[in-house]
Amino acid sequence: MKSYRNKSILVFALSSLFSVGTTAQNVTEGASYYLPKTAVDFSILIEKTAKEPGDLCMYAERFLKKKDVATEPETTYRILGIKMSSRGVPDTAKVFTPAIDTKHSITSVKVDEQGIIMGVNAEVTPPEPAAGFVAAPKPMPLNARDYLTQDILSAGSMAKMAELTAQEIYDIRESKSQLNKGQADFMPKDGEQLRIMLNNLNTQETALLQLFEGTTVKDTVETVITIVPEKATEEQLLFRFSSKFGLTDTDDLAGAPYYIKVEDLHKTVSNTATVEGAKKGRDDANIYANLPGKIKITLYKIDQELGSKEFYAAQFGKTLPLDNELFGKKLFTSLIYNPVTGNVDTIKTEMVKK
Repeated sequence: MKSYRNKSILVFALSSLFSVGTTAQNVTEGASYYLPKTAVDFSILIEKTAKEPGDLCMYAERFLKKKDVATEPETTYRILGIKMSSRGVPDTAKVFTPAIDTKHSITSVKVDEQGIIMGVNAEVTPPEPAAGFVAAPKPMPLNARDYLTQDILSAGSMAKMAELTAQEIYDIRESKSQLNKGQADFMPKDGEQLRIMLNNLNTQETALLQLFEGTTVKDTVETVITIVPEKATEEQLLFRFSSKFGLTDTDDLAGAPYYIKVEDLHKTVSNTATVEGAKKGRDDANIYANLPGKIKITLYKIDQELGSKEFYAAQFGKTLPLDNELFGKKLFTSLIYNPVTGNVDTIKTEMVKK
């Protein structure tokens, strides 16, 4: 099972390759409920770099001694980081209806927006949403023609225009040098004025250089690939990536393959409130919990391991009913579930006052 979602986000370091998290949920009352499966989100940060040649790129070496200036448009992509997190999704094979009647002390069942159980006889506080990545504000692009003099604009040829533009760049550099040395004809009165004048000259130089060097625009995009691992596997194709095209279809050989390995570590969370081998009866409370199993997911590219993470997944464990005595007439039991794994995180019991 795989899905894709895109959004713009900030660049983050590869050092935070993997983490586990949940999303905020609205808690509602529900008659029936689902136990969750554990889904895994791979958040891939991709940087897109688009280069456009300048109008005077052919004259860059002649007048500015600049070599290797781009003369054709070029777009490239690179992966900045990959983060892995887990979340719960409804397991449609595990839907239950609790016994809310006079024979049981069940007064409420809280579920999230997807119908996944979050609590029984308990007030549940939805987890805080993870802080999202926000795109860094981009500076306004410079229009080089706004900084051209009348002589440059009226030049009779591109070569003459390039020559005059280059001379203007050299004049700007000379003005900056004189200001820094305190030798300009009109020196600023204080440091703030000096800073403003130098910033203005730097802006003019940058804009004019664009005519020779061209422009480079970088954007960072997050693509999220979601899987629900069902069994151990040595090699599962997760995505393909190309430096020229970015993420490609899984059957597009233009992209290099990235794989995952899923290992079942055969370790299950224990819970004394659940009952192994219990038989269903007429007075069952129908309150179930997952005992998730521990797995390890490794992301790799051919022979290069990119990172791994161990965590608990509901579908690699087992599902058991909770002891019916917990919800009988003598005890009042409150439960809070882990929304990612369906395990009982906290359990409290108290004697029912007669």
